[in-house]
Formats: sequence, structure tokens, C-alpha cells
Amino acid sequence: MDLHQAAVEARTRAYAPYSDYRVGAALLTEDGEVYTGCNIENLSFGATVCAERTAVFKMVADGQRAWTRLVVVTQDGGTPCGLCLQVLAEFLPTGQDAVVAWGTESRIIGEAKFHELLPSLFQSENVRKGEL
Repeated sequence: MDLHQAAVEARTRAYAPYSDYRVGAALLTEDGEVYTGCNIENLSFGATVCAERTAVFKMVADGQRAWTRLVVVTQDGGTPCGLCLQVLAEFLPTGQDAVVAWGTESRIIGEAKFHELLPSLFQSENVRKGEL
């Protein structure tokens, strides 16, 4: 499946009545499955969910735990936000660096290895289990 086209289609389902900034995402898993997501806004802005996180949550709910490629489509080619990058970091494939691409409906504008976008991610080693 063409990830760019899947992200374009996901963007059409976005619920963005407040910002009118529609985002679509398509995520490819290690097993070759594709999960899409769109942004879902809420009047209480903190309850808003980005397209990238929607795709990750669908992936996890379906039993998948690692992704290899993500394509994000916006009106102006924006990249994933920091919060989305941190959520994506939780499910990076073991021993490899996933790829993130971004663009508009008509084309991919850029592409980078995940660690180029979030070089100093917060990892499980940063959490001391059992200590307050």
C-alpha cells in the first residue's frame, strides 16, 4: 500500500472544527500492516489527539508493537510534534531506526531517520522503577 496515499485519505477524515488544520498519518509496522490516523480536535484543546498518535494507538490496540515507516500529510507539510515523536519512540523497532516522511497531499517534502527528529528521546532507562 502507498503510505502517502493512505495518509492523504486519512486526512480527509480529520475532525478539526477549531483549527481547520487537518492531518493524516499512515504507519507501516514490521509485519507490513498499515495503520492510519487523523487528528481529532476537542473544544478542550488538551483532549485533542494528533493523527500520528491515533495511528499508533490503533496499531497497539491491534496487537502490534513496532513500526518502521511513518508518513504525515498536512496542508503545509508540517512534521510531527514533540509529543507525537515521544509516543512514536515507545514503539521503535529493535535495532533499527525508523523513517519519518512528511508532505502535502501532492507530494512528500522531506524524510528523516527518527533519531534525527528526536535525538535525545526520553527512554525507559530514564525512569527509576520503584523509586519516588
